[in-house]
Amino acid sequence: MVGVLRDLTGSGSAPPGVSKTGMRQHFSRRDRSMDLCAIFKRYVGIILCYSSTRMICTTCTETDYQPNIVLIMADDLGIGDIGCYGNNTIRTPNIDRLAEEGVMLTQHLAAAPLCTPSRAAFMTGRYPIRSGMDNGHRVRVIMFTGSSGGLPKNETTFAAILQKQGYHTGIIGKWHLGVNCETRTDHCHHPLSHGFDYYYGTPFTNADDCKPGNNQSAIFLDVQVIVYLAAEVVFAGLLTLFVVRWTGLISVRWKWIVWPAVCCCLLFGSWHSLFGFLRHWNCLVMRNHQVVQQPSNPETLPARMTEEALGFIERNRKKPFLLFVSLLHVHSPFFTTKPFIGKSNHGSYGDNVEEMDWHVGQIVNAIDNLGLANKTLIYFASDHGGSRDTVGMNGEIDGGWNGIYRGKKGLAGWEGGIRVPGILRWPGQLSSGLKIDEPTSLMDIYPTVVNLAGASLPQDRIIDGRDLMPLLKGDVQKSEHEFLFHYCGSALHAVRWHPKDSDSVWKAHMFTPRSDTENCYQTNILGCHDDFVSYHDPPMLFDLLKDSSEAVPLSPETEPLFHKIQDRIRAGVERHRKTLTPVPLQLSWSNVLWKAWLQPCCGTFPFCGCSEDSSQNRVPEK
Repeated sequence: MVGVLRDLTGSGSAPPGVSKTGMRQHFSRRDRSMDLCAIFKRYVGIILCYSSTRMICTTCTETDYQPNIVLIMADDLGIGDIGCYGNNTIRTPNIDRLAEEGVMLTQHLAAAPLCTPSRAAFMTGRYPIRSGMDNGHRVRVIMFTGSSGGLPKNETTFAAILQKQGYHTGIIGKWHLGVNCETRTDHCHHPLSHGFDYYYGTPFTNADDCKPGNNQSAIFLDVQVIVYLAAEVVFAGLLTLFVVRWTGLISVRWKWIVWPAVCCCLLFGSWHSLFGFLRHWNCLVMRNHQVVQQPSNPETLPARMTEEALGFIERNRKKPFLLFVSLLHVHSPFFTTKPFIGKSNHGSYGDNVEEMDWHVGQIVNAIDNLGLANKTLIYFASDHGGSRDTVGMNGEIDGGWNGIYRGKKGLAGWEGGIRVPGILRWPGQLSSGLKIDEPTSLMDIYPTVVNLAGASLPQDRIIDGRDLMPLLKGDVQKSEHEFLFHYCGSALHAVRWHPKDSDSVWKAHMFTPRSDTENCYQTNILGCHDDFVSYHDPPMLFDLLKDSSEAVPLSPETEPLFHKIQDRIRAGVERHRKTLTPVPLQLSWSNVLWKAWLQPCCGTFPFCGCSEDSSQNRVPEK
């Protein structure tokens, strides 16, 4: 066509009645018009191609490479407390639905049987001994919000990595990894200093001190008794000296009265200033760096936390987000709302579990209703095993059920203290109704979410967790964990060995608690040393594939490979210990004791007090 036009406007003759000049002008206008049309079409094609490419890349990024991450962690929940793990008397339909639509891990393990070290391992993907967040002393958890111990600043959390990948990161609920280091406003251990953009919750935990009207703290109970008795003895002696001098029976100098009086005042004052105000010091609510309620209202806090979680999801639904919902349920004391009181068959504990399930359902429903289900990985777990010594609001003794597994919260390496629920749902990516009976760890969430976000793991430290996605998707059939190490403080309690060429899971206990109920510090938490444990040489060995309840220890007579297994475990322990380096102990006595200058406070210390209690809370309905 172009050639024909060129001929018509070139040396060829013009049609009758039309000059050659007119023909050239006519076709020149047509050429320009057609060139503009071609250019316009070309640019439209480029724009459409670019837009389509952007849409495809965005879709891939959201669904395959940068999914939303929602991590839900219960507190003190036993593996036998929910329906999908075998409980047919406590109703947990929302958690059960997660399991039906996702993957259940039946050998999911906490790195410690207590809150602080377990959560430190979860956040960092590393055994808590590597960060100094567990030790061999008596205190193994953060005891005061006004202490200087906490998650070190040089530890890199998964939130910090995802934040750099463009995720909006938030944590709602319990933290229990420290607040301040040197001043009450430096917030060196605060969630916002560890990769979170938003925080709402309690930096401590749910404790008896938070119960309005409770006059007896469980923190350092034996120390309180000693200090109180010492003050009473000094006061009795002081009163005796005063009576003797007043009656003139014996000549007593005033200094023998004044100094005991000063000592009495100091002893009683030190006891009362700390333990008499623990509800104000420990039970508070923060929004980001600001204390917004002190003391907290535990009866409305769980509902407010759920509202905050729903608000976070709504605000960030159009971009990748990480949300860690750290529930206060089912740590005692129980503050169950009226619609759930008396509804279960297991007293106040069962009521609290069923209410927890309702809160989980609200979060999952919000994800689904916003059309984010296929873009969101949801994970549900407990920080460690259930506590069997829980006291209900009416004084009844009840607590969690750890199924067939021996032990409980605080009892070192027994299965009942560390084997926890583990459920992951991601429609379109993970199979539904799948159960995996391979050793996995809470620490595995770290590399899993980091890899999903398209980031790389830190290369300057050892990460003990392993990416779960190949196992969850069925790309591999065996866990990457050949060995898992179970610590009691800084002491290695037990070792789990899962041979690469076998389905067997062997577990060796270097020491065990002397009793499940005795020799505890009046807090139901076992010591890790001296008279609290019995040492075993050779280690006490169990075959978890055949005896997951750890009921019958093996011997050379009952297990032909006994010595070979012990040798392999011993070699694994030696390799593991070579990877450990000394670090400052965050839970040393100097770090765990309360310091007035570190105490978070709204108002002027010591007159701390404020209340932000929304009246728009979502009321649970059965």
